[in-house]
Amino acid sequence: MVTTTARHVREFRLPDVGEGLVDAEIIRWYVKPGDAVTDGQTICEVETAKAAVELPVPYDGVVHAVHAPEGATVRVGTVIISVDTGSGTDSEPDVPAAPAQPESARPTEEAQPRVRQPVLVGYGIAESGTRRRPHRTAPAQPNSQGLAAVPSRAAAKPPVRKLAKDLGVNLATISPSGPDGIITREDVRAAAASQVPLVPASAVSFDGARETRVPIKGVRKATAAAMVGSAFTAPHVTEFVTVDVTRTMKLVEELKQDREYHGLRVNPLLLIAKALLVAIKRNPDINASWDEAAQEIVQKHYVNLGIAAATTRGLIVPNIKDAHDKTLPQLASALGELVEAAREGRTSPAAMQGGTVTITNVGVFGIDTGTPILNSNESAILAVGAIRFHPWVHKGKVKPRQVTTLALSFDHRLVDGELGSKVLADVAAILEHPRRLLHWG
Repeated sequence: MVTTTARHVREFRLPDVGEGLVDAEIIRWYVKPGDAVTDGQTICEVETAKAAVELPVPYDGVVHAVHAPEGATVRVGTVIISVDTGSGTDSEPDVPAAPAQPESARPTEEAQPRVRQPVLVGYGIAESGTRRRPHRTAPAQPNSQGLAAVPSRAAAKPPVRKLAKDLGVNLATISPSGPDGIITREDVRAAAASQVPLVPASAVSFDGARETRVPIKGVRKATAAAMVGSAFTAPHVTEFVTVDVTRTMKLVEELKQDREYHGLRVNPLLLIAKALLVAIKRNPDINASWDEAAQEIVQKHYVNLGIAAATTRGLIVPNIKDAHDKTLPQLASALGELVEAAREGRTSPAAMQGGTVTITNVGVFGIDTGTPILNSNESAILAVGAIRFHPWVHKGKVKPRQVTTLALSFDHRLVDGELGSKVLADVAAILEHPRRLLHWG
């Protein structure tokens, strides 16, 4: 019988993926206590607010214990599994096995030995993951009348305070994640997404036989926080245009037969995406973001084109990096890879960061149009409606033509009506006469 000694047990903690995320849900375990594991072997799948990712174990050994069950939400830095390395010859220090301790008796993170964490593809390990500053609330001090004085108010910049007020969030209830204990916009949005309406208990009813309650977490929770934050931060304006896309549909069919596009994803969205990129090139001021804290408009000299995708985990918006530099065949290839990754649940957190402008295709659901909400830190989003045959005046006669409605929402702080109208009109004009897109790659 093999005896496992405590000094050979190493603790593996949920790693910091470097995206500002503080927790993740354990989706499934691929190992159980007693299983042998090797350095780099995938041991579990977790879902962050951005995407589902698989975690590798950083050493060889036998699984000693699994500390977080499937379905549990754990914070970055929490021990999720321990492994008995057996020989103890690894260059890293051994982590002694110890009985569970109450929270107050546990050592601070600064006092704990540093254990190597696995690095997810595309990310390093943030220093803040091991040096997170705990939130401290100053104790009330008695004043001259012997009464307890109220502690100083939470530290937050004026724009953050306004956001909290708009979202109905009490800053005193938030644990700050910013430097020197400053509350950030992300802290406020996360609090807004997680808070429960304050109603009397008697007013809440639940019929277990006819209702199902689903916890708000993962992608759905992140999407809700982002949408609420965007809706209450950026003043939205939406403009609409109905356009004849008969020629666009004919060009799609022609490109499908072109050998240069063999094996590529060719559909109306490809030409619409290219038309939007051309319109942005002609009107570059729309490709920007508003930095409230710095009181600056950040003009982007590149386009990371977001494509909204409905998945089993909820709405995600991965983006095509440097889409402005891609030829039409290259854009078709990138769109195909993006869609396949989303369908298979392989979209990485990095793919959903840094978007500048987004397209959402509600037409695939048979919807004519909508008023899309901006993604955070983006200035514009284009909604594409269903393409249908309608009676249309063409060359002086009423004929059945393929028509769609486009809706462009934009941040009115940095995009005025003239600029927004020019961009939308440009997209429409290009789709009416799409062959010019071939000359632009």
